Amino acid sequence: MNQRKKAAALKYEQNFEAPVVTAAGMGKVAERIIEKAQENDVPIVYNKELTDLLCNVDVGDNIPTDVYEAVAYIIAYVTDIDNLNK
Repeated sequence: MNQRKKAAALKYEQNFEAPVVTAAGMGKVAERIIEKAQENDVPIVYNKELTDLLCNVDVGDNIPTDVYEAVAYIIAYVTDIDNLNK
């Protein structure tokens, strides 16, 4: 059985207490989140377990503390990509 596609988008700025979930969804909503990221050259990181957790967070809420470490790695990765493209 095929599982429905899931996606979540995060926003983080230095003055934030923690990254914020800005979008999350399954199926067509997930496809639209990914499409928008691609259209805007936003890096996409594929991590099924993390996405499963983030899809349970309300949009606008901070990420849960138990995923800080995983998200920190992603932020570092995206920062490295941004620095390479400057």
